[in-house]
Amino acid sequence: MKVVLLIDGGHLRNAALSSGINYDVGFIESFAHCCVDKNSGEVLLRVLYYDCPRYRGQQKLPISGKTHSFTASDKWLEDLASRDLFAVRRGTLAFRGWIPKAIPLGKTPTDADFRPNFEQKGVDMRIGLDIASMSAERSVERIILVSADTDMIPAMKLARKSGLQVVGVQLPTPPAFPLVPQFLAHVDYTRQVTLPASAPAPATAAATKTAPVT
Repeated sequence: MKVVLLIDGGHLRNAALSSGINYDVGFIESFAHCCVDKNSGEVLLRVLYYDCPRYRGQQKLPISGKTHSFTASDKWLEDLASRDLFAVRRGTLAFRGWIPKAIPLGKTPTDADFRPNFEQKGVDMRIGLDIASMSAERSVERIILVSADTDMIPAMKLARKSGLQVVGVQLPTPPAFPLVPQFLAHVDYTRQVTLPASAPAPATAAATKTAPVT
């Protein structure tokens, strides 16, 4: 049975960090293979990973008004995209101001009492479009979905109406990241997946995509 794995990076990252796991490319790759049940005949066609590059830009600090520069590298997404069977779909991260780290604030708050508030944009839309495309083309038989976002429900319903099976992955951190009843009503199966420890990066030669030897 041909399957495709769709991973909402924000959802997986929150679960990993809550479990004290270093969220890196090695972890994501190891986790992806844990989601596939080869004993039941599943053959992984592709892993689609959805996430936002870290924010880059300049913003005024909330108290001092000084300019703060956010600098980040997208190399980790490039590294992930180079792994076998992986494709990366990028959303955008929008800056939505500063929010207090704790409430109430002290009598003389400083910039250090605030953290940036970012909003992820475009990820849900990209997941939904890919599910719709696979439903129309019938390119796979089963979709394994790592997300708990109920915005996915219309796309999930379309996939099932088109004859595809939908598997919802339950991460082992309930009740923080449960699959809610509205979400569960539109999957064919649920699958509990254990989070692996972070894996070391492979040697350079193994990091490039190569066709399997037959």
